[in-house]
Amino acid sequence: MKKVVGYIERKSMLYKTGVEYGDYTMNHVVGCSHGCLYPCYAFLMAKRFGTVKDYQEWIRPKLVSNTLELLDAEIPKLKSKIKSVQLCFTTDPFMYGYDEIKKMSLASVKKLNDAGIKCTVLTKGTLPKELAELSKENEYGITLVSLDENYRKKIEPGSAPYKKRIEALKYLHDKGFKTWVSIEPYPTPNLIEQNLDEILEVLKFTDKIIFGRTNYNKEISAFKTHKLFYNEQAAKVIKFCKKHKKLWHIKNGTITEL
Repeated sequence: MKKVVGYIERKSMLYKTGVEYGDYTMNHVVGCSHGCLYPCYAFLMAKRFGTVKDYQEWIRPKLVSNTLELLDAEIPKLKSKIKSVQLCFTTDPFMYGYDEIKKMSLASVKKLNDAGIKCTVLTKGTLPKELAELSKENEYGITLVSLDENYRKKIEPGSAPYKKRIEALKYLHDKGFKTWVSIEPYPTPNLIEQNLDEILEVLKFTDKIIFGRTNYNKEISAFKTHKLFYNEQAAKVIKFCKKHKKLWHIKNGTITEL
């Protein structure tokens, strides 16, 4: 098992997110060992505001040691306002190989559930089986932009293998939980040649699919038909979800007028 490089304390934990499909969120880790090279918006913002100085510091996560104490203080004040809490938007609650982060994330979800608060989880790690012991209202998700392991190793070097992510999600789905997949940021063909239909077929068991384009990447702009490409891929997602009676969400800016 990998170890976090250190601990910090914060003054607050729960906050209202501005993300289009979110409610409240919590980020109890600084940095992310998955080291995504999309580039990662969370890393860009952390570097911009001085939370970390560079990529090497970003991929060596620090745990917020007073996470549970902050939740104890904030849950009674915010409970009536919260519809759900997402783990996480600027880090990952189940970083691959980090048992200490996993334990803190599980304890946080349990504490929120005990207060009657639903949690939604998104990871590029593996969802632990212990989540099946928590509230049936919870929803669990993974990010999956490819099935090609070579691409994963290149673009998400510290993340969990795609197969392991899917297997962990399927386990929770079979236990009766609502599950979802974020296919974002989806790469253009100049980054990797692949068939979105094949990815969707593998995810046919899940309840909801979120799809979004890649942003902040010069190589996408260099692919001259990227707008048409994303329109076509979004249409595939919608058609697939309608056919199989699934929920879907296409991220803002993915579909554009030509």
